[in-house]
Amino acid sequence: MPLLQSIVHRLDPTLDGERLTVTAAPGAADSNDDTMAALVSKLADTYNTKAKGWGRFASEGEQAGPLVAWLEAYMKGELAFEALSTQLTERLARELQEALSVGGYLVIAHQRQGDTETLLFALVHQREGIGIGEAHQAVPAAQLNTQQLTLAARVNLTQWQQGDGAGSQQYVSFLKDRGAKKLADGVAAVLGMEEGIDAPAETRTLLKAFSDYVEREDLDEEASREKTDTLVDYAHEQMRRGEPMTLEELSGLVDEQAPKAFYEHIRNADYGLSPEIPPDKKTLSQFRRFTGRAGGVSISFDSHLLGSSIEYDEGQDRLIIKQVPKQLKEQLAKRKE
Repeated sequence: MPLLQSIVHRLDPTLDGERLTVTAAPGAADSNDDTMAALVSKLADTYNTKAKGWGRFASEGEQAGPLVAWLEAYMKGELAFEALSTQLTERLARELQEALSVGGYLVIAHQRQGDTETLLFALVHQREGIGIGEAHQAVPAAQLNTQQLTLAARVNLTQWQQGDGAGSQQYVSFLKDRGAKKLADGVAAVLGMEEGIDAPAETRTLLKAFSDYVEREDLDEEASREKTDTLVDYAHEQMRRGEPMTLEELSGLVDEQAPKAFYEHIRNADYGLSPEIPPDKKTLSQFRRFTGRAGGVSISFDSHLLGSSIEYDEGQDRLIIKQVPKQLKEQLAKRKE
């Protein structure tokens, strides 16, 4: 991923712990700096795996902030990257003056991947360690902890600039850890955004829609497992790239012979899903389908139903279904007639 611009500023709490001070970098990093590019790449990879809030810039009201104007000026070439980064860091320091107990390095990067440009900022903490020097002796060695981010955000500049007509409605994201609510609220305020999609809830609804689709199509065990793997693989790939799942694209992958079938199923059943859904890692990790066929009996159900509407008694070798599907109940009722 080409690194167009990058810079690192430092945030430090004052001795009384009541505010943060900013030590600005003397200038932006060299765009050809391979070490800086590797650092930003690691931060992006970590960011993609974390739980996030998603939304868009607020157009007006108390939520709207100056970041939009700064970004517009920067993209037009009217504001230097160094100035943009300093303004962003100083605003972040004001918003988080009571939320941070330790300092850190704020890495800000403008990247391009394919036709998409993004602005990422992440607070990284440095830890002291021990390494081996050129004389083969133990020496102090500082290392950035890129695996435990608690404060980071990203703006998809390309989608934002495309506007409401063609662009995504969810082009701003930020880390949203339950244990760091003040940090998340402060970052959202700096971004001047209004949060939109609830990623875990939307992902659960998508999986429910998929399960309904599989049951409606009455797929055999192999086809069911294949389509499930396709959905999960697509979700993980989008998660790795830090991009949302697109319903139409997913529909085409789930059934290449009828690429619109799953999408039309979602729309016709009115699940209320957004066209683009940020994949939630925790929800996806809990999703799989149990399937089995033997002696004229074929059973298939989602793993999250086990323990609620479906129970397995291993000792008695029994599977208890508490909520019989409506279609099956109707068939059983007709059998008695």
